Amino acid sequence: MRIYNSDGSEPEMCGNGIRCFAQFLKDLGEDAESYRVNTLAGPIIPVMNADGTITVDMGEPILDGPTVPTTLSPNSEYNSVLEQTHKCNGKDWKISMVSMGNPHAIVFVNDLEKDIDFESDGPALEGDTAAFPAKTNVEFVQVLSPTHLKMKVWERGAGPTLACGTGTCALVVAAIRAGKIPRPPVGESVRVTLPGGDLFIEWREENNKVYMTGPATLSFQGTASLK
Repeated sequence: MRIYNSDGSEPEMCGNGIRCFAQFLKDLGEDAESYRVNTLAGPIIPVMNADGTITVDMGEPILDGPTVPTTLSPNSEYNSVLEQTHKCNGKDWKISMVSMGNPHAIVFVNDLEKDIDFESDGPALEGDTAAFPAKTNVEFVQVLSPTHLKMKVWERGAGPTLACGTGTCALVVAAIRAGKIPRPPVGESVRVTLPGGDLFIEWREENNKVYMTGPATLSFQGTASLK
């Protein structure tokens, strides 16, 4: 699977895209319990659940700052960037960096509606190439409870979107590492509310992998002329 953003750039991976692609294969009649999908971030395996949702093994989070990549100074274990202070767009931010095959800058706020100027702060952070050499996806996150987060995403190369699967995984990892929420018991997940709906994320301690569960529903069909 290869993905192209609205600005023509090609991201390494798309968690929501993987779920949609798996559902598309099933709708075509390729009915299987799971699929192996090769991406620029490596092979990804979505599993079709009996309740109609899809669980995707998103792999291990990358925490090493230069690998994410970011030039922000590492300040935590694994050479990672965790709530590091950074000035951008005239404001001081506390930024955590995580890669899920693509870079994510996570910012925790008290109130998503009051504490950010989404249309201004999002693109300013995304395009701050001095700090984020490959640009970055930007997630603004509000903690609603120990098991429930809410976020808005400004996607690299796409702008505001209704959801971001890799970003949802990245922010749960950042929230647990920064002590914003506890790591849920084995088998339980963190609910993340996005503009397009909810995703459920589990970061398993046993293998360090992140698992994303959510739905995929046919939106529309059509034909296009390629003349």
